[in-house]
Amino acid sequence: MDTRAEKRKEKKKRKWPYWVGGIIILVILITGTYMYYLYDKVGDTVADMHDPLARDDDPNRQKELSSIVKDKKAINILLLGVDQRENDVGRSDTMILMSLNPSTNKMIMVSIPRDTYVDIPGVGMDKINHSYAFGGVDLAVKSVEKAFDVPVHFYIKVNMEGFKQGINALGGVTITNDQAFSQGGETFNTGTIDLNGEEALKYIRMRKEDPRGDIGRNERQRSVIKAAMDEVASFSSITKVSNILTILGDNVTTNLNMDKMQTLFSDYRNTRNNIETLEISGSGEMINGVWYYIVPDQEINRITQAIKDHMNN
Repeated sequence: MDTRAEKRKEKKKRKWPYWVGGIIILVILITGTYMYYLYDKVGDTVADMHDPLARDDDPNRQKELSSIVKDKKAINILLLGVDQRENDVGRSDTMILMSLNPSTNKMIMVSIPRDTYVDIPGVGMDKINHSYAFGGVDLAVKSVEKAFDVPVHFYIKVNMEGFKQGINALGGVTITNDQAFSQGGETFNTGTIDLNGEEALKYIRMRKEDPRGDIGRNERQRSVIKAAMDEVASFSSITKVSNILTILGDNVTTNLNMDKMQTLFSDYRNTRNNIETLEISGSGEMINGVWYYIVPDQEINRITQAIKDHMNN
């Protein structure tokens, strides 16, 4: 027997899953594992994670968001994985736009290549991941909204250095890898492979050896996200909640408050059962000595229309 697999199986029996990645909050909310117990016990921790956008201070904006969630309309959430170190604001290493429609119980997941050449509000044309460095989450959200002409209702930001802790707490994840490669001293063979936290972080960050570049990298990110969702959904009990949420509070910020989290748990969790992924097609181009990912207007329009159709169904 594979002793590693046995140990991982044993870990799953005794550990409540948490993923110290931006996705964990969303994952917990849209599976059945985020019990009402949390609302009574961890309000302070959720408050620590709560970091509204500047525009969220507008009472009319809050009424609009509350109405959308209350009426069970489709919502869009921007997941930001930020490579942030001490004394460095960092850049968004990962940008994933997720659209959840409870009416159809479907989710659309769009990975945005970080080098995508877009018009950043107040800055001009540049790589979309630079928007976070220029203006934090607020500007990153505005840049995505402007580029794709769709609203971003909520965001979840995670420090990527905390990502591996959460994967380890899950007992690791199992994914299917379609391309063998080495990264950071680790070798990833094709087929079904198990990843611990450190391995998963290396797995999702590789792109230089992938002929697909960011497209291949984004696909690996989504595969780990889906695997984590499945791991979380397989658990039926919650233990050590306060301690776990404290760890989350050190790595995650979001403009979702407790009330909206509760509503998402109640009305949006089944969207994880039907996920459609959209690839953004483009090509690399050197502009003034800098490499950018150029996405044709026609392709942007295709993605935009797909999201709008999904939201209006």
